[in-house]
Amino acid sequence: MVATPNDTHAPLATAALEAHKDVVVEKPFALTLAEAQRLAALAKERGRVLSVFHNRRWDSDFLGARAALDDDRLGDVVHFESHFDRFRPVVRDRWRERAVPGGGILYDLGPHLIDQALQLFGMPANLSADSARQRAGTPIEDWVHLVLDYGRLRVILHASMLVAGGARRMVLHGTKGSWIKQHEDVQEKQLVAGMRPGAPGWGIDPDSATIYDGSTAAEVPVPPGDYRNYYAALRDAVLGQGPNPVPPAEAVAVMQMLEQGRL
Repeated sequence: MVATPNDTHAPLATAALEAHKDVVVEKPFALTLAEAQRLAALAKERGRVLSVFHNRRWDSDFLGARAALDDDRLGDVVHFESHFDRFRPVVRDRWRERAVPGGGILYDLGPHLIDQALQLFGMPANLSADSARQRAGTPIEDWVHLVLDYGRLRVILHASMLVAGGARRMVLHGTKGSWIKQHEDVQEKQLVAGMRPGAPGWGIDPDSATIYDGSTAAEVPVPPGDYRNYYAALRDAVLGQGPNPVPPAEAVAVMQMLEQGRL
């Protein structure tokens, strides 16, 4: 697995593929769309499994949103909003927060947000982006706002390093109702706290979503998250027993959106 600074993803993945290895690359897939396309072509040429670790597809909030989109209670969905917000007011001396290739919040949290949106709605007709440097002394953007145009539907993706609380994780608005998820998936916090994947309570999200129909509100539990499902699917793909859980073509699409957001 290539889990190194962002600007090394493409060269290290290239070296591994050329050595006839199956490869998992941490997000972002690469720094440019051209690099991502070359990696995808090389994996196909060598007949190797190349997968990108978009683990947030197995988050409880994302799984809940996907289930809500299949629920007729919302009607036609016209607005989706997704936030990855943090409260880190002091700039840390690490490559993710430096003005280096692949640094900044767009390439850090943006791949998660974009991949989830593309999984739910496909490629947009257009993408517009805004970014800012908001913390004192930050050399690179620490606030980003993306708007994906799907015609009637608008998708808003947002990330900030100066949100102390109160922001909603995900919002869906439709012609029949709204679905609101306040807090994010718990797996990252569980890992930081030392919980082992698969332990009792792993991935169980105590924060239910709420569906509003204009007059009433109903709590709706979200499915448990479980990153292990990515690894199980990857194992099957390497053994030739199942599809790649995140194939290169899907990661290339994310890179296309990232590149548009950087312009």
